[in-house]
Amino acid sequence: MKHRRTAIMLLLLAMSSVLILGGCGTDTPKENSSETTQTGEIDPALAPNDDSEAGEEANDPVAALQTENALAQTVEQQNGKATVTNAESNLVVVNKERSLPDGYEPPDLVEPNVKFSFSEAHEKRHMRKEAAEALEKLFANAEENNIELNAVSGYRSYKRQQSLYSYYVDTQGEEYASRVSAVPGTSEHQTGLAIDVSSPSVGNVLEQVFGDSAEGKWLAQHAHEFGFIIRYPEDGESITGYLYEPWHIRYVGVEAATAVYNNKTTLEQFLGE
Repeated sequence: MKHRRTAIMLLLLAMSSVLILGGCGTDTPKENSSETTQTGEIDPALAPNDDSEAGEEANDPVAALQTENALAQTVEQQNGKATVTNAESNLVVVNKERSLPDGYEPPDLVEPNVKFSFSEAHEKRHMRKEAAEALEKLFANAEENNIELNAVSGYRSYKRQQSLYSYYVDTQGEEYASRVSAVPGTSEHQTGLAIDVSSPSVGNVLEQVFGDSAEGKWLAQHAHEFGFIIRYPEDGESITGYLYEPWHIRYVGVEAATAVYNNKTTLEQFLGE
């Protein structure tokens, strides 16, 4: 009898040990149990996401535009000069350091249905299709607000820019020419995304006085609502390379234009220069 009791006690002790050991086998740290499967492999649904920043960027269209068109990533050396690789993007940056590809012509030039300061047929009546449609909306809204704008000069070919730049050099000297006119191949007008606008109130001139007019002030305050920016803002010469041009608007799309406007910045700064 004594031996039987001893045997029973030993059996109970053995069973108790098995239960204790079994509990230790599932007592893993909480953070580990939430990240692994029963096989011990990382559960993709629960593991830390190394692409979290990319995910956030995908949810922020402005950040995505900045990344896609970042200055450092959209230029390469061609024929001994820095040439843009995104010439057909709405956010292409063409300036004194960044040229368009040799022989570049916009693929979809159209004439916007807006009032021009002249009546004859001319290449400068054209813009790229998306920009032209946005300009029509801008002008229509201006008219609704009793603001009279006239389009003066849109697309400009390499050949015409060459003639214009040579004129400034011959009449004003190269130093002055470089502050008001682009070397051929580096003009925004050649992209088909830029246009100069003015108003009858200032004689349709392309001068800084336009910026002080009711029309110029309205344009500066509302252009971004239609996807345009004042490309060469006041006090921006050290960044853009050009004097203040309140008449020169550039299409970049509503999201980018709004960001540039709200941050009071330039296109170069917006894209990372």
